[in-house]
Amino acid sequence: MIATGVALAALALFAAACGTGGTGTRDEGPAHASAATGVVASPSPSPTPTSRYREVDAVSLLKEDPAVSTEVKRELKPCSGDDYPVEATYGDLTGGAVNDIMVNVWACGDEVGIGTYVYRDVGGTYKNVFKAEVSPVFSEIDHTDLTVTQQVYDTDDTTSNPSREIVITYHWKAGRFTERTRHETVYSRTGGDAAPAQDN
Repeated sequence: MIATGVALAALALFAAACGTGGTGTRDEGPAHASAATGVVASPSPSPTPTSRYREVDAVSLLKEDPAVSTEVKRELKPCSGDDYPVEATYGDLTGGAVNDIMVNVWACGDEVGIGTYVYRDVGGTYKNVFKAEVSPVFSEIDHTDLTVTQQVYDTDDTTSNPSREIVITYHWKAGRFTERTRHETVYSRTGGDAAPAQDN
């Protein structure tokens, strides 16, 4: 009788907990699958970034590169303090496992671009796969294309007023950069306005 009374009391308490006076276990939502099997769920590991980025010392890269001209290497010194006239941009230009590095170099005095280069990771070492040293020159990464801008000066042009501007877009194909598009802007000699771009 005592055992029967205890069982009835337990049943009454369970019914009261699940009655209209409360929501019971529904407050917690559905049980996790691992909890149902008695396994304690371990927290999910934080996602590890699959970054293709590997930073390098662009100045040292240029100084050690035999493809970089002596004239450009002479400019590889700080313009003020520790600021070198070098800009490095990382991006996917060649489809390699590690991001490529595009480097622009300019002259300290007039800040005119004097060289632009692209380095590709080959077996853990960066290899020069593009260079342009016809000043003034400047490059940018446009999605997976390389865009190179060159300003052309006639003999009587000032630095601020070039005669023409040539923009060439290159795309990596079959192990090298090939020219995709080229357009040229011819600037007016009187008002400084640009003539319509001519696509080639």
